[in-house]
Amino acid sequence: MNYKRVAIITGGGQGIGKGIAKRLLKEDYNIIIAEIDKEAGEETEEELRALGNIKFIHCDVSKEDDVKKLVEETVRLFGGIDVLINNAAISINKPITELSLDEWNRVIGVNLTGAFLCSKYCSSYIKERKGSIINIASTRAFMSEPNTEAYSASKGGVFALTHALAISLGPDVRVNCISPGWIEVSHLKKQRQRCIANLTEMDHKQHPAGRVGNEDDIASLVLFLIDPQNSFITGANFIVDGGMTRKMIYI
Repeated sequence: MNYKRVAIITGGGQGIGKGIAKRLLKEDYNIIIAEIDKEAGEETEEELRALGNIKFIHCDVSKEDDVKKLVEETVRLFGGIDVLINNAAISINKPITELSLDEWNRVIGVNLTGAFLCSKYCSSYIKERKGSIINIASTRAFMSEPNTEAYSASKGGVFALTHALAISLGPDVRVNCISPGWIEVSHLKKQRQRCIANLTEMDHKQHPAGRVGNEDDIASLVLFLIDPQNSFITGANFIVDGGMTRKMIYI
């Protein structure tokens, strides 16, 4: 391979997506961060530019025309696509009797339809390079909290979309899913919302792993899954929550 690998990270301007972008830049990837929040996207491009080639593209992943433009611009800038990280997500958590249909559709549109659209328009380019798609779901897909119907349903859909895409796009494109639990990323928000979380000893101890998760826990797994050496892993979901899901199931 005589070119730098190219990764699109949706929702890459803040949180887990920003953490993944930072890690892949250190691994010499060209990075596109697709972000609806212009303020966050511009800040992240500026902050991470010293690490390598990174470009912010304004994009609402729920809009087909935006996604088409995202893919076209990525290919124009970097010549192709090796990796897609479907990370963009929103939540609107309220009692189901108060959740409007528009709110439901917005969450499904960003979290699930966005992953579908980005996969659809990136897949042919990723196939050319025998690359990978990583979908970021959530432990909410498997165990819920009150008033999370839209978010939980969207993330359950992302999980199902993953194994469907793996069958449809294999063997040239591998598709896997990561389901984070509590990953503390307050320090990776845009500057005017950034803070350092005041985590308690109990916050850490409630996890069988002994601590709350951080962005590197997700980014490290992304690196593992997109490595061509791990070519037998596809259609799988990996829960990264410090053991909390198993603990909750068996208590």
